[in-house]
Amino acid sequence: MHPEQSDSGMPNTKYIFVTGGVASSLGKGIISSSLAKLLQARGFSVTIQKLDPYINVDPGTLNPYEHGEVFVTDDGAETDLDLGHYERFLNVPTSQANNVTTGRIYLTVIEKERRGDYLGETVQVIPHITDEIKYRIQLLGKEGKYDFIITEIGGTVGDIESLPYIEAVRQLRWEMSSDCLVIHLTLVPFLAAAGELKTKPTQHSVKTLLEQGVQPDIIVCRTEKPLNDNLKNKIALFCNVEPSSVIESIDAESIYDVPLLMHKEKLDIEVLRKTRMSLRREPDLKKWEDFLFRLKNPQNEVEIGLIGKYVELKDAYKSINEAITHAGAANQCKVKVRLVHSENINEISIREKLKGLQGILVAPGFGERGVEGKILAIQYARENKIPFLGICLGMQCAVIEFGRNVLGLEKAHSTEMNPNTPYPVIDIMEEQKKVSMKGGTMRLGAYPCEIKENSKAASIYDSRNITERHRHRFEFNNAYFEQYEKAGFVPSGINTQTHLVEIIELTNHPWFIGIQFHPEYKSTVAKPHPLFVGFVGAAIQYKSKKV
Repeated sequence: MHPEQSDSGMPNTKYIFVTGGVASSLGKGIISSSLAKLLQARGFSVTIQKLDPYINVDPGTLNPYEHGEVFVTDDGAETDLDLGHYERFLNVPTSQANNVTTGRIYLTVIEKERRGDYLGETVQVIPHITDEIKYRIQLLGKEGKYDFIITEIGGTVGDIESLPYIEAVRQLRWEMSSDCLVIHLTLVPFLAAAGELKTKPTQHSVKTLLEQGVQPDIIVCRTEKPLNDNLKNKIALFCNVEPSSVIESIDAESIYDVPLLMHKEKLDIEVLRKTRMSLRREPDLKKWEDFLFRLKNPQNEVEIGLIGKYVELKDAYKSINEAITHAGAANQCKVKVRLVHSENINEISIREKLKGLQGILVAPGFGERGVEGKILAIQYARENKIPFLGICLGMQCAVIEFGRNVLGLEKAHSTEMNPNTPYPVIDIMEEQKKVSMKGGTMRLGAYPCEIKENSKAASIYDSRNITERHRHRFEFNNAYFEQYEKAGFVPSGINTQTHLVEIIELTNHPWFIGIQFHPEYKSTVAKPHPLFVGFVGAAIQYKSKKV
């Protein structure tokens, strides 16, 4: 599909910028994803990109406590977790081009300066940094595939870090006219003592944006109470927009309600009107509505334990939680997730911590902290025949647990945690041993996997050839391959190019699967991931047998 022609007859990609004001965490990513979904449902081709104002080159080396999870794309880019929202809503893969940080912008400009690309010019924020930002913003548009490119600008208007991005938007608005649109998301707080919604923070936020030379076209107001027409008119008057351009974004029961709420508020119609694009048709949201119906009308309920060491921060396992939500809807089952800190699991506490669970998911992670708790949780799942799913480090811990407790490999471990283990059942890839830069030592992005015939994995995927995304340094040590397989711990998925183990399963367990990759990255509303669907289905079966 090619970009729709403008009034001049030339195909023009439209650029929509989403900025935030008053406070962080208002949901710019969800608003961007919801608008993209509505435009896609009308037949337009849409993609979303995120501009992050921090100086890290990418989020890959950030602590999850700092920034939540790292989302990995097919091409191996370590990106902001908002790209996960974009993919889950649109069911369209993103790439390195969809996420740009200040660090990457400055790194590129400095590298150009060192090469002499600027021919001795004094390198400055304007024009060199802003030109690089503008180039990155328009990179996706040059592919000629998209009618709309929605760009979410991280941070809050007024932050020093985001000033170059806002300046780039100002310049693009001047250059592009009606091919460029700015949506400003703000907060309209409710003061309980006064019993009133207050518009002053929104007015001040827009004023700050105006001081930087940008007039928003549409203002989306995050609120916990409905906005009446008087409040909308007041915001419109003081912020220089039409009343129809003031959009209410009321707190929702689920993030998946937001596209329907935005459609009810006519956000998509306002965007199309202001960019001079045809309405085409009413958005086709039937599948989305079916998903919401299944999500909100469950026939079963199960409780799954998520065992990890970052459970205090909700966003640390964002994609896993959303994949569980998708799988719950597919099974028409309400899935309660019990977050269990792996450091709190020991021989004494384990029964109390995991009692009553119908499934145990051991989460990915790096480093030694909390690993022994994960290993104990896996032993509990294996011995009590509880459905188990181990992701990345979760799979590796399953290998360690089986080696120690079934194969008799005392002190078996990963060389990540114990370089001197007598049984290195998990080891670093040979070609990575000489690499010292942390960002360069991982298997990142999509890799092929061939699944063993008649295995549980083959029945779950209904396919023998799959592609999944990776983010890890260490692998199953193939020196132990035959020993594990003979004992019923079957490597059922193999990368045929590198002969690395991708999937393991137990033959004498109803549902025990470990995967070296991250299936949660590919689960979407339109296509819930089969591993999570199977896992939730197994939890339902386990509960019914217990009853």
